[in-house]
Amino acid sequence: MYKEILRSIENIEIYPIISLLIFVTFFVGMFIWVVRVPKSYVDHMEALPMDENESTSLKP
Repeated sequence: MYKEILRSIENIEIYPIISLLIFVTFFVGMFIWVVRVPKSYVDHMEALPMDENESTSLKP
């Protein structure tokens, strides 16, 4: 039943292609960002959980 409904929609074959393009574009973009991010930024983010100078908890 569902197959017939989907087959009756015009140009439905474009949606899987668009989804794949969005998926691939996102992950290629993330890969490029990860490769190009400066080492100093990575070191800063890596040290944040252990940083005792900045307190994230609410103290009265």
